[in-house]
Amino acid sequence: MAAVVGIEHLRRPGGYIAQVLAVAVCYYGAGRLGLLRELSVEGAVVTPIYPPTGVAVAALLVLGLRCWPGITVGALGVVLSVTSFRPDVLGILVGNTAAPVCAALLLRRAHFRDDLGRLRDGLALVFLAALSAMTISATFGVGLLVLTDRLAAHSFWPVWLAWWVGDAMGVLIVSPLLLLLHRARRPPPMDRWKEATALTVVACFLVPLAVYNRTSVLFLVYPLIIWAALRFQLAGSALCALLTSVVATVAATDGVGSFAGLSRIEVMAKLQAFNGAMALTALLLSALITEQRHTRRSVEKACQELIEVLEHLTAGDAPPPRPHPGADDTDERPWPGGAP
Repeated sequence: MAAVVGIEHLRRPGGYIAQVLAVAVCYYGAGRLGLLRELSVEGAVVTPIYPPTGVAVAALLVLGLRCWPGITVGALGVVLSVTSFRPDVLGILVGNTAAPVCAALLLRRAHFRDDLGRLRDGLALVFLAALSAMTISATFGVGLLVLTDRLAAHSFWPVWLAWWVGDAMGVLIVSPLLLLLHRARRPPPMDRWKEATALTVVACFLVPLAVYNRTSVLFLVYPLIIWAALRFQLAGSALCALLTSVVATVAATDGVGSFAGLSRIEVMAKLQAFNGAMALTALLLSALITEQRHTRRSVEKACQELIEVLEHLTAGDAPPPRPHPGADDTDERPWPGGAP
């Protein structure tokens, strides 16, 4: 965040407006992508994964809280693309803006680092940003549907749960990937491309096989996630999680493969349980491995520094040996009687 906000031209009014517009465009584009796949729960249409929440949280972490108007503008565009403007739309906009802002504030208070190099950063993103803050948008959205008689009161909790999980999944899947892209400085070395290519080929074959098989074999993707996290940390696990979630969402909304023959509620429950468990595995495992590698490098560096200090001490800094009394003729102690 400091690296971006610290750029001088972004502090100017024109730079700030460009930031807000960029956030609004990205939010709107992510929202339209999320709306391509929908599920109906108790008569309400929800998205299994809502990418704009991940875009909003990442934008607030990278650009700062001052870009929040872009979230509101983007959310307004998404809402108007599916319905007409009504007074209750304002409440939905408040919830969609307040949730990621609250997530960013909670992460800042927890001293979150956007490189996700510590296990505590992964836990903070899961429990503070995704699971806690996203309750705000779900409560505002579903509550207004009930208050305006567009949703029956007894349907509040099923729709609320679907709304909340969709927003949370957007944070868990999209935010880490965007934060990773923000911190990327150079491509991986050439010797890693062979393994990355092999991982990609295996993922493109294994993920559709696990998802579109009528036999429930979704667990086959977990060794793939573990492989990606062990060898490529967040970069590999985040991309594998994104691919798996997209393929599973398409299969679930079409009612095929592992999701065939299930009711809409059962499809939503199975899909969100699978996506949530897979995203948590990818995020937390990669954060734990990265933290362990950083710790090992710190220990190796400290050991190397200690070796250098010991070599310096033993090489030339030892004090010269003291002469033995009477060993040479330079002993100038007085003779008895004061004369030699």
